[in-house]
Amino acid sequence: MSEKMYPPSSPETARERRALAPEIHAAFDEFSRRVFADGALPSKTKQLIAVAVAHVTQCPYCIKGHTKAALRHGATPQELMEAIWVAAEMRAGGAFAHAAICIATMKGEEAKKEEQTTRA
Repeated sequence: MSEKMYPPSSPETARERRALAPEIHAAFDEFSRRVFADGALPSKTKQLIAVAVAHVTQCPYCIKGHTKAALRHGATPQELMEAIWVAAEMRAGGAFAHAAICIATMKGEEAKKEEQTTRA
């Protein structure tokens, strides 16, 4: 992680963030604990999802933190990389699927041009 672009995460930063909004910070901590607790999905799976999402949102802090958490919950390097590939495909798939918007817009603009030409 580039120290020039992203300041390092530190206990001091965590303390300051907590001090600036203690109630909200506590609520977020509790929310996070509940989200990542074993449930219908095991914690390991949830952490693998978090790693994938962190790559899509491009949050270096999340990538680092959830990679460590996934490893602590038993994820393998191969599982982590596969989760990242799923994220990459989903990100690419979104661009691919949204091409339909571009195609529809092009067709609409072409129809407008043809209509204007017909009127002229």
